[in-house]
Amino acid sequence: MQTKRLFEILYILLDKKSIPAGELAAHFGVSTRTIYRDVDALGLAGIPVYTEKGKGGGIRLLPDFVLNKSILSAEEQDEILSALHGLSNIKTADTNQILQKLSTVFNKPTTNWLEVDFSGWNHEHDFFHDFKTAILERRVVRFDYYNSYGEKRHRHVEPIQLWFKSRAWYLKAFCLTKRGVRLYKLSRIKNLTVTDEIFEPQDFPELTDTPDGAGERGQEMIALRLRIAPEMAYRVFDDFYESMVERQPDGSFLATVTWPEDEWVYGFLLSFGESIEILEPVHIRDIIKEKAQKIAEKYL
Repeated sequence: MQTKRLFEILYILLDKKSIPAGELAAHFGVSTRTIYRDVDALGLAGIPVYTEKGKGGGIRLLPDFVLNKSILSAEEQDEILSALHGLSNIKTADTNQILQKLSTVFNKPTTNWLEVDFSGWNHEHDFFHDFKTAILERRVVRFDYYNSYGEKRHRHVEPIQLWFKSRAWYLKAFCLTKRGVRLYKLSRIKNLTVTDEIFEPQDFPELTDTPDGAGERGQEMIALRLRIAPEMAYRVFDDFYESMVERQPDGSFLATVTWPEDEWVYGFLLSFGESIEILEPVHIRDIIKEKAQKIAEKYL
């Protein structure tokens, strides 16, 4: 307990420069005599701490003191602070406090060089802190989940990792009902509860790299051949890997992909409007044609 208090006293002194012994005693719930003993202990450990009596006095550190940080190079210190700045963008509760402490320890100003907002425009809930707690403390979570068909299911899982993939955040977790590792899209998670139930770490089975709900109705994988107009180049570069696409002499793109056949695929293809032609398979051409006709009928 004393060691923890000594480190916290040191952090307070680095931050505030000077503080009365009585204020420290009240903060820790100990006597001022105990605080003075702590000051002596810090002095014996080589920390240049001293007390100054009278009005405006208090416990202080020598003005130019910073913690011995020779174990880290200046570049490594900058990398640590930069990483913390990135982490602070997901709004974890304690990151900013840690960042401030390490900036003081390294005697470097905090420069917020990066701003990232992972939430959507219609953001309702921030689950990052809850999932961080559940993952680090190995606590089972429960939530309602809407699969790709809009069906609501209650899930009871052991969280493993938050995963950012293909422009979306997922929870990688071991489903206690299905007894397998699944991905859950964060935007489809509702009514999250972090329970007090602790789970033991284990070697989880390999992930099938498919969000939860895919394959539940037996979708088949289909090979699509698409011709995309030149004016959709920005979409091609956003949505396809280079290996999937061939540039044609007329400037159009020939894309070949293999995806599970579901409503998402239909919607994706329709989002290109008149700038795409499905070359294969024929039944997908027919489905898109039928859907486009139904759309047109709404505006007649």
